[in-house]
Amino acid sequence: QVQLVESGGGLVQAGGSLRLSCAASGRTFSNYAMGWFRQAPGKEREFVAVISWSASYANSVKGRFTISRDNAKNTVYLQMNSLKPEDTAVYYCAYSSRYDLTLSPAQYDYWGQGTQVTVSS
Repeated sequence: QVQLVESGGGLVQAGGSLRLSCAASGRTFSNYAMGWFRQAPGKEREFVAVISWSASYANSVKGRFTISRDNAKNTVYLQMNSLKPEDTAVYYCAYSSRYDLTLSPAQYDYWGQGTQVTVSS
């Protein structure tokens, strides 16, 4: 079992920054893929970023968001810069028992409870 706890969400003005954290505990393995997804009201959950031995990003956040991990702390981060109102969503951290940079939510085995990010215009 793996437990994930996200933090760092909040309200920010457009153009601002936030850093999300996801602390993992339990039976975790360094460099297994960990991803960030988001879900806005009335929309499906969508891929944002994933990190394993390397990283991959959704086109909508490329150049603005950076995913990183600290294996010693079992923590993954999502640095979000130049935020836009369309980035408003609940952001979820997810853990995959694979090394693949998978973009599909179905490939992730564990999920956090989510943290709200609201970007005002």
